[in-house]
Amino acid sequence: MYDVALLIERQLTDLDADQVVALHEGLDDTVRYHLLLPVDTSASMLASSMNAFGGGQVMTIADADMITDVQDELSSAGRAELDASAALLTARGQQVTAALTEDDPIEAFSDLVTRTSSSEAIILTEPHIVREFLHVDWTSRAKRKLDVPTVHLLEHVPFSGQA
Repeated sequence: MYDVALLIERQLTDLDADQVVALHEGLDDTVRYHLLLPVDTSASMLASSMNAFGGGQVMTIADADMITDVQDELSSAGRAELDASAALLTARGQQVTAALTEDDPIEAFSDLVTRTSSSEAIILTEPHIVREFLHVDWTSRAKRKLDVPTVHLLEHVPFSGQA
């Protein structure tokens, strides 16, 4: 079995799934992909966002209930994106496991790579020019932490457009 850990920023498209699978065509081993999608449902993040819209008003119990509702909606949306992404890879004949994380994405990804004994790591994100320039993007952080080959792909962009 050839295990590949895959950190995604948002739901995969058909193009993304085709390109990921194409990277492993011709391998003698069966490939198993381990998808990880971060979701930020932390109450502090949601509260600060709500305060930004509310002009710094003190939160009430009703606001706390709204935060719980928003957290549930974010988790549900993340689960739907993750399930759709896993389905794309499964439809291409691949074995897939999938998980959401609310933890630091790179810490959770590192744990996934270790736990699954993955032979390589793939990170799919949209371009983050400033973070990449400063080497604080997910890929730069992962390369410093992981002891496996790590590839960065741009979401929804064909291989020919990634240079």
